[in-house]
Amino acid sequence: MGQTGGRPVIQEIQQVVRELPTQSTQQAVGYPTLFALVSLGSLVPVVPTGALVSSAAVVAFHQTSPLALLFVFLVASSAAFLGDICLYWLGQRGVRSNHGSKWLAAITRRAAPERLAQAQEKLAEHGGTVLVLSRLVPAGRIPVMLACLLSEMPLRQFARGDVPACLAWAATYQLIGILGGSLFPEPWQGVVAAVALTLLISGAPAVWRRLRARFGHGTGDATG
Repeated sequence: MGQTGGRPVIQEIQQVVRELPTQSTQQAVGYPTLFALVSLGSLVPVVPTGALVSSAAVVAFHQTSPLALLFVFLVASSAAFLGDICLYWLGQRGVRSNHGSKWLAAITRRAAPERLAQAQEKLAEHGGTVLVLSRLVPAGRIPVMLACLLSEMPLRQFARGDVPACLAWAATYQLIGILGGSLFPEPWQGVVAAVALTLLISGAPAVWRRLRARFGHGTGDATG
């Protein structure tokens, strides 16, 4: 009886799923996926979270729902904040521990000594407001976070500075996606353009540092 009575219910659910509008299905799957990936990318800085937000903004731009872009912004900023807070909390445990931790070691490895020195100097001058710029400058988040950890900034104070940082970060990369979506008629074209622009912005500082280091070594060799 239970199986017989349960089958019509399952069939009805399947029928409802089949008849869901395409955009509703995309939103139901896309928003949780975006939240999970941005959170993971903030916690483990290997996922290009900026490209994810820009791509989601392109798709939302081409949807008919007027709230799609707002949802992308809220999901991305809250996921980034959650990832930052979790990573900072794990880093704090490493700072307080006599033996450190793998999370603190991972953060330290990703912060070049010169970038860390600059972050510590900016933190001393501007306090928590430097967190906003750290989110907007490519590869700037980890050195500033490590500087905050080494200065033993409380988690609550870090969170207060990280809220506007995550909001500004989400808005910036969403604007990149909106720009890509407005330039091309097809969503996939806008996604490609937004991802390319995001990766170009993210990789430009590293390329510039390598060129400057190579040019500097070349100048030193020629002088010597």
